[in-house]
Amino acid sequence: MNIGIVGLGLIGGSLAKAFKFSEKVTVLGTDINKFTTQIAVMSEFIDGDLDGRLGECDFVFIAISAAQTVEYVKTHANEFKKDCIVVDCCGVKTSVCKPCFEIAENFGFHFIGGHPMAGTQYSGLKYSKQDLFVGQNMVLVPKHDEDVLLLKKIKDVLTIAGFASVSVTTAEKHDEIIAFTSQLAHVVSNAYVKSPNAVVHKGFSAGSYKDLTRVAWLNEEMWARLFLDNAKNISFEIKGLIEELKKYDKAITENDFDTLKALLKDGRERKERCDKGV
Repeated sequence: MNIGIVGLGLIGGSLAKAFKFSEKVTVLGTDINKFTTQIAVMSEFIDGDLDGRLGECDFVFIAISAAQTVEYVKTHANEFKKDCIVVDCCGVKTSVCKPCFEIAENFGFHFIGGHPMAGTQYSGLKYSKQDLFVGQNMVLVPKHDEDVLLLKKIKDVLTIAGFASVSVTTAEKHDEIIAFTSQLAHVVSNAYVKSPNAVVHKGFSAGSYKDLTRVAWLNEEMWARLFLDNAKNISFEIKGLIEELKKYDKAITENDFDTLKALLKDGRERKERCDKGV
């Protein structure tokens, strides 16, 4: 089985290493930075350059930005092997899946939206890890009438990379939920460290600070594009958070112990229900 990887950053590089480590597949890869591709080949993270060999691949994973993904699929549509399964790894799905579903149908290959629920605050091939996806979940967004057996094939391949589970949803629902679970967290973390006290926190911070600020160290170009690609959903989440914060601020400003206690109690109980899946 031949697997192609487009984009050899954190996600693409980790996929390449995971599949290569399994020794069950031949891994071909490419990156917009050809030096990165050469490093991947010389380091034996991949078996060869994907450029010019796309037609050899049974599966292709695309780990670049949303706009770049659509452009790549469009530009290389006639190079994909018939019945090849193409899976993207973008953080948004609506802007990617609709055009790529149409292109795939017109050219005889399969396109499935994908989003690996794994990552770090770092980016680039040097931070990629062979075990990044071990025990993690992969969200898949198939077209509405996709063959279940095709999804089974993808799940089997993802298992080789270490994924423990697969979730299936629509592009719209994915973007709605990811705005809360991922994008809002990055906005909050990034804004939080802009306090003037952030520069003098040393010696006064522990787990809470570290947990909340970890993803403030982000790739600003990538995340700016993700936020704008999902503007309606992330804006809704930001506005909702601001309204909640206003309640806490009002209670504190007015020295309203009972209201503040009720707000904190409500938040704790909601967290408990979320953790229990209620």
